[in-house]
Amino acid sequence: MSLTQRWVPQSSHDRAIMRVLTSIRALSDAMDRMHSGMKDDMDMNGSDLAALRMLVMREQEGRLVSPRDIADHLRISTASTTKLLDRLTASGHIERRPHPTDRRARIVVLTQLSRNDFFRLYGERLRAMRSVAGEYGETELAVIARFLGEVTDALDPTR
Repeated sequence: MSLTQRWVPQSSHDRAIMRVLTSIRALSDAMDRMHSGMKDDMDMNGSDLAALRMLVMREQEGRLVSPRDIADHLRISTASTTKLLDRLTASGHIERRPHPTDRRARIVVLTQLSRNDFFRLYGERLRAMRSVAGEYGETELAVIARFLGEVTDALDPTR
């Protein structure tokens, strides 16, 4: 099938796949709108907000974050990363600290201000998503989590 040909669902399974793909697109659009609103509310650009989201996720996982990790995650140069980190430091959202075990390295951590701002803006949406997830059993949630993880890997295999 060429790029100009449109896939037309033939079977009920194909139609179910199309419904899932349509739902993923709708979710992506909703996430884009939410992030757009958050960056406006926090008065920052998309890269700054993406860096904060990454830091929040890594913090919840108990993982340290280096400036290089941020550059790789955002796919930006080290010079752009330095400017981004300078902006986030100046606005009080992050701190650069010495690595706890490697004295030559630095890590990037969220400030309490950043956590407060992020969860003030995201908390209501997170509670709403948690409420939706609460309607599903553990087995269903495991399937959903596996599916979303595999779709994420398909879209971004280098993450």
